[in-house]
Amino acid sequence: MISTEQSDNNKNKCKKTSSYHYDKEDRNEKIAELTILKQSLDDKNKQLDVYYDQLIHLKADFENYRKRAEKDKVNYLNIGKENIIIKQLSIFDVLEQAIDSIKLNKNVETVVDGLEMIKKEFTKMLIAEGIEEIQCLYFDPNTCEAFDYSECTKPNDEGKILKVYQKGYKMNGRLIRTAKVQIAKKIIKS
Repeated sequence: MISTEQSDNNKNKCKKTSSYHYDKEDRNEKIAELTILKQSLDDKNKQLDVYYDQLIHLKADFENYRKRAEKDKVNYLNIGKENIIIKQLSIFDVLEQAIDSIKLNKNVETVVDGLEMIKKEFTKMLIAEGIEEIQCLYFDPNTCEAFDYSECTKPNDEGKILKVYQKGYKMNGRLIRTAKVQIAKKIIKS
């Protein structure tokens, strides 16, 4: 027969074996979890490296685009200037011809004809660039600047433009210079 002491020892051995067995299973489970977590972390780090590389490339591409856009902007401005200068050179040619004609003929009519040719060439250039003269009959504060006033004699003439000191212009429908004008104004006598 087994004494109580031996029975308690056997129970303790079973507990130790059982506890040891439980700890070993738990440990293996934890190791498996850690392995999975490590693999997941490695995958995330690889993905992070890919995203970081993409970000660096995107930043470099954007910087290159910004530089190219700035260079293109300067080039387009220079091309625009060049086109305007080429058109002005034809006006300059007509001006030189007019001056040469004046030196040879000393005729006032020749001078007037030369100046008319210059005005015609310049007007063609302005129209080609989308410049249009503002037609002013009555004062409009959006397109005109009252430079001077004169008393109006007729009641319906108030606000009428009497004289244009400097013409106003629009470019492609956008105001680029207001007209400086003299307008008729009703003066109240006290």
